[in-house]
Amino acid sequence: MNILEIEIQTDQLLETEKFYIELLGFQLVSKNDDSITFKTGHSKLTFIKSENVNPKYHFAFNIPNNKLEEAILWAKSRLSLIENDENGIIANFESWNANAIYFYDNNNNIVEFIARHDLNNATEKPFDTSIIESISEIGIVTEKPIELAENLIESSGLYYFDKSTKNEQFAALGNDNGLFIIVETNRKWYPTEHKAEGHFCKVNIEIDGNIKEFLLNEKINR
Repeated sequence: MNILEIEIQTDQLLETEKFYIELLGFQLVSKNDDSITFKTGHSKLTFIKSENVNPKYHFAFNIPNNKLEEAILWAKSRLSLIENDENGIIANFESWNANAIYFYDNNNNIVEFIARHDLNNATEKPFDTSIIESISEIGIVTEKPIELAENLIESSGLYYFDKSTKNEQFAALGNDNGLFIIVETNRKWYPTEHKAEGHFCKVNIEIDGNIKEFLLNEKINR
């Protein structure tokens, strides 16, 4: 599964442009008065203007599997990384064979750089956001994660992530290239104390050669 584009909301469109272009160095694809789109490897990240919504999301980017330490140094020169329960900045996901770091963007979205060691994507290029592989994860918030996961599997050909376990509060669909992280409303987003909120999100994916679009929490508040 490949995530082609996610479309999410922001009350701070201009500040978001500055954060992602001036601070993180993302490549601008397009913008207008109501939205802005950035290139993120094989994916696109789009923010839609909202008003008085204060939306919060979690999403992740796959980075080359040999670039985590460089990514840490690069990120520390620009922003503060989020510490986890072990008082470190590196999250170790043994069953996923992956390591990750986290930070907040200007909207207080929880953004993740994750190095997945089962992907053959090592590079000799120095780290910056131009070597991001793709959007790796998008967090989806619902009252009943398993029910939504089963509906998506039945209707869209999605599948449970074979490296993850599911429960009533959490389910992961997809693979190392792209994942839907489905969580229960008010479940804390690791590694923070922020509770998961359901906000409008549109996701385009490619699965088995087919392009599919999903609208989650469809109402757009402006």
